[in-house]
Formats: sequence, C-alpha cells, structure tokens
Amino acid sequence: MPKNSESKYIPLAAFFKQSTTQEITLTYVEIEAIIGHVLPNAAYLSSSWWKKTKPPALHYFAWTESGYSVKNVDLGKAIHFQSILHESNERNSDDDSQDILIIREADLEDARPFINLQETIFTETDFMLFGKADRQLTVQSIRKSMNTWKTSPNSTLLLAIMNGQYAGYVQFIGGPAPRAVHRASVVIGVKQAFSKKGIASSLMLQGEKWAKGSGISKLELTVIKENTNAQKLYKKLGFELEGTRKNALVINDQFVDEYYMGKQI
Repeated sequence: MPKNSESKYIPLAAFFKQSTTQEITLTYVEIEAIIGHVLPNAAYLSSSWWKKTKPPALHYFAWTESGYSVKNVDLGKAIHFQSILHESNERNSDDDSQDILIIREADLEDARPFINLQETIFTETDFMLFGKADRQLTVQSIRKSMNTWKTSPNSTLLLAIMNGQYAGYVQFIGGPAPRAVHRASVVIGVKQAFSKKGIASSLMLQGEKWAKGSGISKLELTVIKENTNAQKLYKKLGFELEGTRKNALVINDQFVDEYYMGKQI
C-alpha cells in the first residue's frame, strides 16, 4: 500500500494482498473488524465513496494495489469486489474456503468486540483463568485498559481477524518493576469456531516479534495441567516447563494444577 495512504486501511490492504479469489464480498461489519475503525459516514451514505480512484481520496489503494475494484455496493450492508489479476474459474470465483488472517494491534473501537470475544472464549473452555460470567466487563473499563497498554512500552494486545471475524487474541503484559521490564506474561485465547487454523501460532509469532522490538527478552505463561494441546503448541514454539503450581485454580469444584512455562527470546 503506498506510503501516502491512510494508515487505518493498511490491514485492509493486507487482506486483499493475501486473497487469491476473483470475487470477494465483505460486509461493513467485516471491513470495520479488519481495520479496527468505524468507516466514515460517506461510506454509508454514498456509493461513490467506494468507487473513487483519484486523490484526495486514498482509501481505495487498499484494494486497487492488489488488483481489485469495486463491482457493486450494497449501501450500508456489503461491498462486492472483483479482481482482474486472478482468473475467473470455478475454483477461484466460488472458493469460500480461503481463510485470510489479519493480526493487528487493538484499538479503542475494538473494546466492545473484544469483550464479546472474551465472553465467547470463556464460555467455550475450562482452560482459561476466568469462566463464563466471571467478569462483568464494560466498554469504558476496556478502553481505559487499552489506553494503558497502548502507552506502555512493554504491554500490548493483538487481535486475530479471520475472514472479517474476530477470532482470537494474545495479550503481553510487561513487568511493572524496573527489575522486571525484560519479561512479559502471555495470555492467549482463540474461539472454537477458528480452532486448528494456525491462529494461536500466528498470534504468538507476531507477538514475539513485537516483544523483541520492545526490549523484552523473556516470555512467561501458565497452562492448566490437563490442557495438553496448548502445552504441545507452546513447546513447539520454544517454551519450556519451569515449574508447577499445585491447586492453582478451582474449576468445576475441583482443584487443578498449573504449569509455569517460559521462553528466552
């Protein structure tokens, strides 16, 4: 995407860059999830906003740089894009199986979707610190936390958006004391609907790149003893077992142990 383009559309440009299908339909909700911002009023009120291809408009670079143009506008609902670079055939034009993953830093407008994402994940698994209805989160409180993370040199929240849907997240929480600024605790969650698609690995790898650039040299996490799938993933990513915390949590009225795992980066 050209460097003079609006930065908020960079994730959308990354989406189109990954696409190999001739036609793509994205709802407004999906586009806003990809970019992490609400589209301007003009995008809801006028079809011409989508079909502009001349300055001073810059948003169109997000799709035109990858060879896509706007085929049709269902105003306020969805945009239909088509490509001149990909051949029109049955495999491409009707391929609904292509998964396009965007990982980006969370922004303030992600507060409500992030709450919904967490609530879904907490409901689907017993392997998180919090269970269903354990947390009463508000948009205001999440935005306050996001402001703290965005200004912190050693904390961040990354979101995984697959096919325009909020699929998972990873949070890196840096140590507050000067002697602990080199390490960060990691919390990760992925919705069951997006499991086995490599999202957790991609989140961790992207987060590790961020950590290295932020001066962090040690990553730490905890994982419930019974969560063997997560343990296999962490070991594959280079984490090592560092200890056990007995009776760490009470889940379904039963004590469960947690493993401490860490990685030098």
